[in-house]
Amino acid sequence: MIDKLEFYLALVKHEHFGKAAEASGVTQPTLSSAIRQLEDHLGVVLVQRGSRFKGLTQEGQRVHEWAQSIVNDTRAMRDEMKNARSGLSGHIRIATIPTASATIHELTLPILEKHPSVSFTITACTSIEVLSKLENFEIDAGITYLNDEPLSGKFISLPIFAEQYQFIVKEGGPMSDRDSVEWRELEGIPLCLLTPDMQNRRIINRYLDAAGIKITPLLQSDSMLVLFSHVMNGKWASIMPFNLAEQMSFGSDIKGIPIKNPNAKHIVGIVAAKREPNTPVVAALLYEANRLAQRNLKA
Repeated sequence: MIDKLEFYLALVKHEHFGKAAEASGVTQPTLSSAIRQLEDHLGVVLVQRGSRFKGLTQEGQRVHEWAQSIVNDTRAMRDEMKNARSGLSGHIRIATIPTASATIHELTLPILEKHPSVSFTITACTSIEVLSKLENFEIDAGITYLNDEPLSGKFISLPIFAEQYQFIVKEGGPMSDRDSVEWRELEGIPLCLLTPDMQNRRIINRYLDAAGIKITPLLQSDSMLVLFSHVMNGKWASIMPFNLAEQMSFGSDIKGIPIKNPNAKHIVGIVAAKREPNTPVVAALLYEANRLAQRNLKA
């Protein structure tokens, strides 16, 4: 049954019998036969067929949700039994908002040091995409804003650090001699910022709107490294979380100047699917996240 459900998930993902069969390492007739057997076993039609894949039936949509849960639970059980024999191993897929990308090593390095057989894939995306990927089982955990995006009851979350915004500028640049600046003073400054689809940018826009100013960034990017490289040129400034700028400055003459009235602080944390028990690798990740939270968020 599990192999048939895995074939079904591959078909839903690729929306093509031939591509799903290739991804599953079987022939197309084998995959098609398995889907038919699954339909016969459940007593419902799952796939709208014609000369090609036309989508799922209403029952097929519901079975897809069950299949994701069953297959992932089965894989988690296999991983746990394997780890019980030979120690923690496996692969962890994490999606992170760009502003947390420079600090994620504080989660991954302790795991790699304790469990050399664990590996990671880390991708950067928007906060909305983090939750979407988690819901679709494309990742195992996400790093995102906890108080700015709605979290459904399907997820568990743990705060790990507070993101506090600062005006980032090179020595000799605009207002680089200041100890602090106010949001209203940023009007007219040549800024480079994240693109508007990023939650970080939407947060910044809210503070700028509240200060009664409008800005048009000279450069926008979905990469914090691109923004920082332009700040290092000395002609532009940016608004970034202090911890990110600190990690990326590499001992350069970049200044992080607190932005006041108001002081902007937002909680970033880890999110994962609510399940009991968690897979061993996700449990290890949550353990390190809890340790990091105790260090970063202690009173």
